[in-house]
Amino acid sequence: MAVFLNRETRVLCQGMTGWAGTHHVARMMEYGTQVVGGVTPGKGGRSHLNLPVHERVAEARRETGANASIVFVPPANAAAAMIEAIEAEMPLVVTVTERVPVLDMVRVKAALKGGRTTLVGANSQGILVPGVGKLGVMATGSERPGGVGIVSRSASLTSEVVAQVTAAGLGQSATIGVGGDPVHGIGMRECLALLLEDAETECVVLIGEIGGTQEEEVADYLADVRTSKPIVALIVGREAPIERRMGHAGAFALSGKGDAAGKIRALEAAGVRIAPSAHLVGETVRQALAGRG
Repeated sequence: MAVFLNRETRVLCQGMTGWAGTHHVARMMEYGTQVVGGVTPGKGGRSHLNLPVHERVAEARRETGANASIVFVPPANAAAAMIEAIEAEMPLVVTVTERVPVLDMVRVKAALKGGRTTLVGANSQGILVPGVGKLGVMATGSERPGGVGIVSRSASLTSEVVAQVTAAGLGQSATIGVGGDPVHGIGMRECLALLLEDAETECVVLIGEIGGTQEEEVADYLADVRTSKPIVALIVGREAPIERRMGHAGAFALSGKGDAAGKIRALEAAGVRIAPSAHLVGETVRQALAGRG
C-alpha cells in the first residue's frame, strides 16, 4: 500500500492555469501522476495542458472522479480553495501555497472537523512515492523505491535526506512534507502512524526543526505504541537563536519551549535514533535496520 498516493489516485489541480500550477502539473504528469483536470474560477470550460478546466471543485469531482487535489492558489485565496475542496468531500488535499494567513488556516481547520478530507499543508512540498507518482513540488532524480518512509517539516532538507538514503543503498516507500506553518493539516504524528502500519515501510525518518510541538507529540505517541520498525530523526536548528524566526512561520523557539535540544531529548527518551547531521542520515538508517535484530 502506497501511503496517500497510488496508481489509482486521480488528481485535480486548483489553480492549474497559473504559472506554478502549469509548471508543476506538467512535471507531475511527466512523473506518472494521473492528473485529470483543474479548477480555476472564471476559466471553466477551457482546456489547459490538454486537461479540462472546471469552475468548481464539486463539479470537477463529479465529472472526473478525482479523489485528490493539489492546491496552487495565491495566499489570499488559498483558504477558500481548501474549504471548497473540503466541502466537496475531496479525500486528500495537498496545499503547496506558503504564507497563508494564520487566521485563514484556523478557518480551514474548523472546516476539516467531522469531514472526510485529509489535508497536507499548507506550505507543503507535497508527497512523493518513487515509481508511482508525486503530488507537489518535490525534486526528483535521487529517489528510488524502497522501504524508508520520510516525514519532513523542512522542504529544503527533504531532497538531501532522500539523496542520502538512496546513497546508503536504500530507497523510499513515501516522502511526505507536512509543511512548516504553525497551523496545518495532518502532522508528523499522524504520518508516522500511517507509515508504521504500512507493509512496504521498514523504517521511518523524521525531519524536524525548532518551533512547535510536533516532535514532542511524536515522542508522546511512541510512549503508547509498540513497533519493531526503527525510527530515525534529524532535528535541525541546534544553534538557532531563541525567539527568532528561521525561514518560515513555524520555525522559531521560545525560551524553554520548542528548541532543538528539548525535541532531541524527548525523541531519544522515546527510543528514536538521532542522526547527527543530514549527511549521516543514510548511515544512521542503515545502522538502525542492521540492529533491528
